[in-house]
Amino acid sequence: MILITCDTHCYYENINKQIRHAEDDLGVTVDCVIHLGDFGIYRTHLSHYFKRKGRRFSRPVYFIEGNHEDFDELPWLIKKYSDYFTHLPRASVNEIEGYRFLALGGSGYMDSMVTQKGAIITDHQINACLKVPPKDVDIIITHDCPIGIGMPNTKGMEHYGETGFPRSDELAPKLQPKLWLFGHHHKWHEYEDDHTRYFGLASSWKGFGLLDKNYEFRFVKYTIPYPQEKQSLIMKLLTRLKIIQPN
Repeated sequence: MILITCDTHCYYENINKQIRHAEDDLGVTVDCVIHLGDFGIYRTHLSHYFKRKGRRFSRPVYFIEGNHEDFDELPWLIKKYSDYFTHLPRASVNEIEGYRFLALGGSGYMDSMVTQKGAIITDHQINACLKVPPKDVDIIITHDCPIGIGMPNTKGMEHYGETGFPRSDELAPKLQPKLWLFGHHHKWHEYEDDHTRYFGLASSWKGFGLLDKNYEFRFVKYTIPYPQEKQSLIMKLLTRLKIIQPN
């Protein structure tokens, strides 16, 4: 069984909590974890958790990058922490637990003030994906969603336009994966067309997915309480977006 998660944003312990819930409460065996971006690849947070506190993940963890990572130091940090987790490069096909995953980390352009250049998916990376033989791809994993599957935008961010990254609508018709899994939008979402089932995951605070044999995938809605400092940050963001009113 593969546990699929996303958007931990440096709260790495969420992954171990999800594994424990899956195994202890649901009675499934987790062989490994695939993280769909916004893992939180930042020097200070990684050092604090893995080096200073001496923590490890209880199962092998594979990840693609999202749009909230330190892209300036990403190659160095991936190499430094390779004993703790494994990076799946963009446009690479990776065989994990019998499935062949086409990985495409990063996201579409959002705002130049908050989106690092390294996060943006390029035409070169799309072209590299399109060169992969369809017979070699079972599942596509991305951070951002593909265009045209009805994924709603987040309230207050409508000015970014339609969800999804440019040219993503070329991938499924060419490669015809059985599944396409993504995160980024912090919402549960399902969609199906003639050849592909799409699943969008909410953040790691709200749950995860389980991928079994024969492409059987299901959501597990499992709430992890926010730490006090994260609650304060969320309240500030919601107030700024005028989703809630200040006291």
